[in-house]
Amino acid sequence: MSHISANKDSLIKRVKRIAGQIQAVENALESDADCAKTLHLVAATRGAINGLMEEIIEEHARAHVADPSLSDEARNQGVEELLEAIRRYSK
Repeated sequence: MSHISANKDSLIKRVKRIAGQIQAVENALESDADCAKTLHLVAATRGAINGLMEEIIEEHARAHVADPSLSDEARNQGVEELLEAIRRYSK
């Protein structure tokens, strides 16, 4: 079982909450809601996505970088995967 699978239910709940937040942003835009309200909805959504990303990054780092049983090759691959994800996320 992968480390993501072990925490799958929690991650799926987070994603469903994020989907609800995205829907709220869409609804605000469609209903011409006040821009301040829409900004707050977008900020909350971004915060939720950041939280999801942080959790997955932490799990990846623990399982694919910090695990003492990993070979140097596996650890290096885990670091490269992590760095690539961070690069993509920060663009």
